[in-house]
Amino acid sequence: MPGTYALVMRCFADQWVEIGKLGRFKTRPGYYVYIGSAFGPGGLRARIAHHLKISERPRWHIDYLRPSVDPTEIWFTHDSRHREHQWARMLASNTAGTIPLSGFGASDCRCESHLYLFSSRPSGIGFRRRLHATLNLHAKIFIKKPLDKIK
Repeated sequence: MPGTYALVMRCFADQWVEIGKLGRFKTRPGYYVYIGSAFGPGGLRARIAHHLKISERPRWHIDYLRPSVDPTEIWFTHDSRHREHQWARMLASNTAGTIPLSGFGASDCRCESHLYLFSSRPSGIGFRRRLHATLNLHAKIFIKKPLDKIK
């Protein structure tokens, strides 16, 4: 099934990472949230499974970051509408988060970034409440642990 997702990941230490054409990036301890969508073959299940593994041949910006962070939670929806830009704007408006690297995951859109950094674990339930209060007709948002099965 297609949809939009947020991958919540924890970083424990500063580390220099090469992020494709974006260049060198220094991670900081905290929680990174990456927003993406999966409307191609395999849908959400395939895309999230890809992101949970360390990629030998990085394709997306997140593939370069993944070896430096540990996934802790996945927020997703099976909404047939592309919601990633709305989700990114919602995270950008959260004063507890910052944009650690401009352009990350956003090379094909006008969003400043699809990656956000929080000093403490962001609340999936709070994010879901804010989205449903702001956006009309948004499909249900699920919150799962990385080892839970994604349908």
